[in-house]
Amino acid sequence: MSPLSKVELYAAIRRDARAGMSGRALERKYNVGRRTVVKALTSAWPEPRKKPPPRPSKLDSFKSVIDEILRADLDAPRKQRHTVKRIFDRLIDEHAMADVSYQVVRAYVAIRKPEIRTEVGRGPAEVFIPQSHRPGQEAEVDFGEVAVRRRGTLVTCFLFSLRLSFSGKAVHKISLSGGQEAFFEGHEHAFRVLGGVPLGQIRYDNLKAAVVAQVLGFSRQRVETERWTAFRSHWAIEPFYCQPGSQGAHEKGGVEGQIGWFRRTHLVPVPEVGSLAELNACVDAWDVADETRRIGARPRTVGEMFSIEAPLLRPLPDEPFEIGRWFTPRVDRFSQISIRTNRYSVPVRVIGRRVRVLLHASELIVFDGRTEVARHERLLAKAGSRLELDHYLEALVRKPGALPGATALEQARAAGKFTPVHDAWWAAARKTHGDRDGTRALIQVLLLHRHMTHEHVVAGLAAALRAGALTADAVALEARKAADTDITPPSASDRVVPAAAVASLTERRLTQLPPDTRPLPSVAIYDQLLPSHRTPREGTNT
Repeated sequence: MSPLSKVELYAAIRRDARAGMSGRALERKYNVGRRTVVKALTSAWPEPRKKPPPRPSKLDSFKSVIDEILRADLDAPRKQRHTVKRIFDRLIDEHAMADVSYQVVRAYVAIRKPEIRTEVGRGPAEVFIPQSHRPGQEAEVDFGEVAVRRRGTLVTCFLFSLRLSFSGKAVHKISLSGGQEAFFEGHEHAFRVLGGVPLGQIRYDNLKAAVVAQVLGFSRQRVETERWTAFRSHWAIEPFYCQPGSQGAHEKGGVEGQIGWFRRTHLVPVPEVGSLAELNACVDAWDVADETRRIGARPRTVGEMFSIEAPLLRPLPDEPFEIGRWFTPRVDRFSQISIRTNRYSVPVRVIGRRVRVLLHASELIVFDGRTEVARHERLLAKAGSRLELDHYLEALVRKPGALPGATALEQARAAGKFTPVHDAWWAAARKTHGDRDGTRALIQVLLLHRHMTHEHVVAGLAAALRAGALTADAVALEARKAADTDITPPSASDRVVPAAAVASLTERRLTQLPPDTRPLPSVAIYDQLLPSHRTPREGTNT
């Protein structure tokens, strides 16, 4: 039998005393002294054990010195305050401290530092007040960096996240930049997915590159950019700017925790994709799947709480807002334009003109008037270039000698657009026709890519090379053969209709319509239109 605890012992003594057992009998039965019996009969709850007095420490004689150092640090510059290591070294060097470990000093400083701040009136330790959020009222927005392996290259992208505070429903979008264009595209995508806009405030941090032209000190006041002011006015966004730095991080802790959770859950290991469009399609699917999870100890899932919140959001505006940014650069003699320190190629026919460029988060579109002339994926690094070989073909016809060393050709090879089959056919054509004519023949082949698919042209090149046909016309013929023999799924108009679905008009008339009792038509009246047979006159030749 296990020994009784002190509470159980007191309960047993009190029970037997109520039954009439004397004090001496209780002492003998439970093998306790008279004072224990008296205490048990006085209170059912034992007195708490008295804490022993603290043992003396070798640090006691130095505690006043440490306290004085911590008080002096309150008025010292922030970057020139004592660390625990510096305090430990000073105690040894200046006060001959010995036989005291660094861990003992560190534990004492950790306790006394906040106590001293309170003693001198510098305020208590920071307190976090739990908050409740009404449905459809509040949201939080932030960016986070993510690594993505795109076409075999590791690149750093930006994860936009908008999270509704009540339900925890979050919408994400990954882009190549973290600038204003990505910020606007993320908002528009999130509002379209949610089906509305929060009625109350949306919390933001600095986001200087996206929305804020200037942060006024360590406060919530901001000087907004004009495009951000117009954008939030269009969507009826009421912004709430958090405190700058780490002091305001907890004011939108929901979205910061959401970005970390999303990154660990869905982007580990590093995803390998061919394009950002493919990755964002996966992100949309993950957002839908995440509606089945529960946040913390909530009794309902994210999707169940969002179903309560969705009808309370403000309806979307009817008119669209142009989220891209317009530029009007002039095309230089290299047939390039400069956008945000990077250079992009355009067709040579627009050299010297001013073109209009619509810059998005992950791509840019070039217009000559109202006609789109080029479209490029946006470059990540600065001072880079993205050149399309197709833009230079008209000029290369006149200057075929410039093709072997062209930067556009090297980029086409790196992107897989100029394949080893192109190189092999080009080498054979130059050997047969000479460098100039062989290169011009290749340029004529490259022009086929404008109205034929890349796979069919490559198949035509391979077939022509096997046959020794080293002319552009032969490649075009073989490419058309490849296109004709290519098996493609039939369109809706080409699908065979089942025989049961085809109705014969003759059978329908004979089986379903009533018999026709009308008389057959007569054509006698049309006889008068025939030429008349007159009798020839006398004396005339017949």
